[in-house]
Amino acid sequence: MALGCRISQGAGVSAESPVEHENRWILNLRGMSVTEISVDFRLVLALDSDWEVALEASVNLSLGTAHANPSVILKPESQDVAAALTRFGAKVLSAVAFKSGTLRLAFDTGHHLTCSSDMHFEAWQVTGPTGWRFTSLPGGDLAVWSGSGTSEA
Repeated sequence: MALGCRISQGAGVSAESPVEHENRWILNLRGMSVTEISVDFRLVLALDSDWEVALEASVNLSLGTAHANPSVILKPESQDVAAALTRFGAKVLSAVAFKSGTLRLAFDTGHHLTCSSDMHFEAWQVTGPTGWRFTSLPGGDLAVWSGSGTSEA
């Protein structure tokens, strides 16, 4: 796939605020569709309601959980992400940002996408309307900025 290639469609679901738990954040992206996929040095999934998932590190894509089924490794830095293109139009069933720096998305297609933290750079970032931002920090931590612009991490 060429650099900067995009796939788009219309959008329109309202978003609730993310919810913090002891070891994770539930991102409340349930029911949102993947409305655009773009590739440069990252794999970017645009969702309804102005949410965006940007993946820079290697990503496991599996049908069902990665523990139960073989997974495909997607490598955004080398544009080796063709298997992710079939997520276009899929709806998110679950989106969890773990405080260890791992992101897990489950889709209505049965596919799971998991991106772990990286020791040297920010592996992924999820941004939403009104200033929400979740970033996997180098070494395995999670930074969270709320809609008010304050850091929650």
